[in-house]
Amino acid sequence: MYRHNPHPRVIDVNLAEFDEMVIKQSHAKPVLVDFWADWCGPCHVIAPNLVKAVEEHEGDIVLAKVEVDEGDNMKLAGRYNVRGFPTIIIFLNGEPAAHFSSARPLHFIREFIDEHTS
Repeated sequence: MYRHNPHPRVIDVNLAEFDEMVIKQSHAKPVLVDFWADWCGPCHVIAPNLVKAVEEHEGDIVLAKVEVDEGDNMKLAGRYNVRGFPTIIIFLNGEPAAHFSSARPLHFIREFIDEHTS
């Protein structure tokens, strides 16, 4: 797993860390979780837009990336009924609050975050 993400507000998360890094942290600030796969073209298309949207919030939101094909991470996808990739879920107060699937433009991601964090 690529653990040294060059973006300070972006973390790579696996099954073992998920409760601590996503669920617990979402009680303090929103956590946007990107369920993605390396073979998924749309996952690579949306990734820079997710990073940009999160960085615009200057630390008020975290982006957690879950590579579903690594280790037991597919169990997380199953837990949250993820059926396609990418799927983005925003966690608030320990719970999934909303989601969307497929690559979306930056303005959509901004609106999605604002709708669920304002």
